[in-house]
Amino acid sequence: MIPYGRQHIDDTDIAAVCEVLRSDWLTQGPAIPRFEAALAELCGARHALAANNATAALHLACLALEIGPGDLVWTSPNTFVASANCARYCGADVDFVDIDSATLNISVARLAAKFEQAERLGRLPKLLIPVHFAGQPCAMAEIAALARRYGCRIVEDASHAVGARYRNVPIGACTHSDIAVFSFHPVKIITTGEGGMLLTNDDRLAEKIALFRSHGITRDPAAMSGASEGAWYYQQIALGYNYRMTDLQAALGTSQLQRLPAFLSRRIALARRYGELLAHLPVTLAAQSSESVSAWHLFVIRVAAQRRRQVFDDMRAAGIGVNVHYIPVHLQPDYRRLGFAPGDFPEAERYYSEAITLPLHPGLTEAEQDAIVAALERALQ
Repeated sequence: MIPYGRQHIDDTDIAAVCEVLRSDWLTQGPAIPRFEAALAELCGARHALAANNATAALHLACLALEIGPGDLVWTSPNTFVASANCARYCGADVDFVDIDSATLNISVARLAAKFEQAERLGRLPKLLIPVHFAGQPCAMAEIAALARRYGCRIVEDASHAVGARYRNVPIGACTHSDIAVFSFHPVKIITTGEGGMLLTNDDRLAEKIALFRSHGITRDPAAMSGASEGAWYYQQIALGYNYRMTDLQAALGTSQLQRLPAFLSRRIALARRYGELLAHLPVTLAAQSSESVSAWHLFVIRVAAQRRRQVFDDMRAAGIGVNVHYIPVHLQPDYRRLGFAPGDFPEAERYYSEAITLPLHPGLTEAEQDAIVAALERALQ
């Protein structure tokens, strides 16, 4: 089976993890700030704060922005459930903005219309979470302009987009957002096994994220109520969580980061080659913006909805590990119980009915890619 995504681990990565195993620190040690500093420098952000996974990172972002009961958060329906769940963890309400049928990211036109309607109804969102689907950046300048007009904060769900660029600026620089979040799951651009990272240029948000990710505990006397009782002393000054990354994960991440340019180059080359190989087939590809460079986390095609299941099953039977990204969040049973229903976000639903994700990862060979396209051509006959 050719998997749709796969980590790429080499001897340098293994040596980096082994070095930590032989060290004095397996967690809360020096490997974590090294990884954070390397990613902050790469993205041009003031702060990078590691977390144990991107779901935790999204939750931390909502906590730092003081999202809570009575607040409203909007995101894309075309995403993994964590993009919406993070707001619900804080007691907030969630709604969605339908996607652009070409880019598969949040539609700027629909976002503008939804803001206008929300203002008339007196129910504006406190936070917007645009998702850089498949690694292609959203139209962040336009999105940020709308958010500023309506007093809405922005967290970029950049889980797919490590290494992507928008208007020649790295995603993660937070030029158009308060916080950006990366994922380092094994199928993502680089991996730490599980892991996430929050980037921000706001000193106060960084302080709050650091506090919430480690139980809400401080050892800083200046932040305590009353005087410290000694070098052992700490205080819990907020209700936090154990969302810390380990040194083992951070060491792997730092090592992987050195090969990010090679990973991106290979993904881009494979995506370009897919485009050439698929040109004669009855499939539709997502439009690529001239303003951005995708990280190509996923390569998604669209086929006729009435044939999607048959094509998917035929591909799997041929040993091709195709997948589908994503089931629209609002159609999940847990969200249906909140009142969402089929037809609420028709573009996301239409896309889902046609979507198939083809394998794409740095270890994919051209011979495997040829076999994937041949199997697809047979399935479409």
